[in-house]
Amino acid sequence: MDNDTLNRIAGALERMAPAPLAAPDFGAAHGFVWHVEPDRLEPVARINRVALELLVGVDRSRDTLLENTVQFARGLPANNALLWGARGMGKSSLVKAVHAEVLARGLDLKIVELQREDLPSVSRLLNLLRGRGERFLLFCDDLSFSHDDQHYKSLKAVLDGGIEGRPDNVVFYATSNRRHLMPRDMIENERSSAISPSEAVEEKVSLSDRFGLWLGFHPCGQDAYLEMIRGYCAAYGVEIDDDTLWAEAIEWQATRGSRSGRVAWQYFTDLAGRRGVVIDA
Repeated sequence: MDNDTLNRIAGALERMAPAPLAAPDFGAAHGFVWHVEPDRLEPVARINRVALELLVGVDRSRDTLLENTVQFARGLPANNALLWGARGMGKSSLVKAVHAEVLARGLDLKIVELQREDLPSVSRLLNLLRGRGERFLLFCDDLSFSHDDQHYKSLKAVLDGGIEGRPDNVVFYATSNRRHLMPRDMIENERSSAISPSEAVEEKVSLSDRFGLWLGFHPCGQDAYLEMIRGYCAAYGVEIDDDTLWAEAIEWQATRGSRSGRVAWQYFTDLAGRRGVVIDA
């Protein structure tokens, strides 16, 4: 094959290849969402979150995550964090509230939301962020894997970074209902059926070990549940006497079959609507 033919083939391949992804204007927003097909970072003009002081019953996790995030925003070493535990107890709310607190302290930190199904593209995202002057908090909500799910291998690019290492200006926070990111019955099934039981699950179970911080969230008691609602009422100016609040809130959680921060917010939303109060969340 002559050189002219090779040049034509190379030119055709170059035209077919996608153009390098241009970095967005990171000064346009504090939050971005990563999308694929095509790859792009879309700015979020207004991040949906609640104030840090309204998150009740998670004091230790709040303080630990805030300290870690402040360290990172200041250019100091910081750990990736896994927030795991009960549903509706404020895991994702805490990540977003901590980000807001860091900004309030005058530190520049961008939060980038990454969907679990887009994990295979994470190496391209890291290449886009690597070497930038800004610092980025990558956030993946509700992270978990099934027994035949290969996405967890892509996550290692964030946690370990391969031979290049994780970019110094990137830290990764994830929330999950599972401590080991996969169901316990699947762990046991693979242990019982594999030729080498320990090796069959070690790779997936050890994935959670790659997070430097494990922060557990547990179901709340009745007092904490009522305290959450009372805090929302005070913050948004909704007036209600204690006896009525207690009776309505207990009935509300009874119909849901559980108590959590999410259930508390749902009751408060209903209460604010009945009282004619607009919630500027």
